[in-house]
Parts: sequence; structure tokens; C-alpha cells
Amino acid sequence: MRRGGYAARREPRPTKTLALPKASTYQNPRPAKTLMDPLISLIVPVWGDDELAVNLVNSLPVIPELAEWIVVAVNPAQSLRDLDRRGAIRLVSCNQPSRGRQMNAGASVARGKLLCFHHCDTELRPEHLSALEQVARDNAIVGGAFHRRFRAQRTLWREPLVRWLSKQGGPLFGDQSIFVDASIFRKLGGFADIPLMEDLEFSRRLRWTGRIVILDPPLWSPPRRLGRLGTWWRTFRNAGFIGLFYIGVDPHTLHSWYYRLPRTHPNSNSNQSQPSENDTHD
Repeated sequence: MRRGGYAARREPRPTKTLALPKASTYQNPRPAKTLMDPLISLIVPVWGDDELAVNLVNSLPVIPELAEWIVVAVNPAQSLRDLDRRGAIRLVSCNQPSRGRQMNAGASVARGKLLCFHHCDTELRPEHLSALEQVARDNAIVGGAFHRRFRAQRTLWREPLVRWLSKQGGPLFGDQSIFVDASIFRKLGGFADIPLMEDLEFSRRLRWTGRIVILDPPLWSPPRRLGRLGTWWRTFRNAGFIGLFYIGVDPHTLHSWYYRLPRTHPNSNSNQSQPSENDTHD
């Protein structure tokens, strides 16, 4: 939920879902079926974080029968093209950033039974892949996400609270690596074509379809650079935007408001774009 790509529009627009990306925007058509398709498709949207994606893929080699890496990148760097040429990933190139559309594009070429949408700056270890494998083999589960891990002493109090909220039907965030049965994903029509909150909007629909599980081991993502505005500013700001989304404020409006607010110290990374629970992780 961190990076949007399309400029906000002032007029309210109904939420739309995309089952398939536009062919003119996303390249690399779906490959032909192989003798044995992978059980899991790991789909990674990338915008300007190409080296993080390369490091992620290199840190977790997968066997073709178990999993496949699909990286959907905006103007991908040569390092990603090299991974694609070697067969380590399936690279989908796009010319405009939009996390929801990028994830839909990855899903359109995925061959796995279970789709896992993963952020390139979030860890993924063999233990996480094993947990996903168990889910993929259980037909009673329609989807879910991972718990989150907190490291810094000042934020450890949040972990039991966030665990409880997730189990009680709370929102699933993108940095939890949302996963879903491929047939359910297609039935739901994919992620909504909105510039903000696409993960919350999708998880709300997903929870109505069947059994959801929240997995251990928890995932950890490195904290963003908070600058002078600090953790509390980000926490209250993001909670406010999430609350506004849930009471029905249009995501395009939220997107325009979000970019009018100061986000971090002026020297912070200007590419940070969407509110995320990871903003305050340590």
C-alpha cells in the first residue's frame, strides 16, 4: 500500500476491479502450461526498487515445482532483465506505476495455485515459503496474510495488539504479504483500480469469501526513514487515512490529500508514497 502511481482525480469515482491488465501497458503474455505448474506464485510489484527485488530473489532460490517468482516492474533495470533471461524470474514490464494494476498484471501470468503478493523490501525466508506451501495444499483456506514482527523496544507493545486485530477481522496490509487462492482471486476480479488503499479494499472483500488464516513466522520489513516528523506523526496520520477510507471517503480524494501533507523530513526518500503500517516498524 505504499506506492501509488496515478494522479488523484477530484471527482468521486466508483471502485473498479481489474481481472486482467491492459495489453498495451503490460508486456509478456501468459506462458503455455508446463508439465507441472508451480504450487505458489510469488508476485512482487516494483517501482524504483529494482535492486531490492534482485536481492530478494537471490536470497530465496525456489524449485520450479514449488514456486515461481514474478516481478512486475516499472521500466525494469538491466539486473532484473538478467534474472529473467536466466529463468530465475518471470519479468513483466509496465510503463506506469500503480501497485494494484501491477499486482493484477503479475496474477494474469501466474501459474500457481496460490498467489502471494509480496513487497520487495520485506523479508521472505524458507520458513515463510513452507507456511505458504501448507496453505496451498489446504483447499479449505481461501487466503490470508502473515503476522508482522516488531523489533524496537518502543514498538513491541504493538505486536500483540496487531495480532489480535488481524485475528478479529481487521484489515490485511500489503506488507503482510497477502495471499489468495488463484481461483478466488479471479472470482473477485483482482485488486481495485484505485491509487490508494488497494490492499485494504481487497482484504475486505477477501474476508467475505471463506476461511482466512494469519500465519507465523511473522514478517519483518525495515522501517522507513521517519525524519523530524517521527513515528507518532506517521502513526496518527496513517490511522486517520485508514479510518477515512473505511467510512467511505473516495480513495482518489485520499490520494490527493495525502500528497498535500508533509510526510517526512525533506531529505527523506521522495518515492515513499502510500500510507502503510510499515511506516512505523522497527
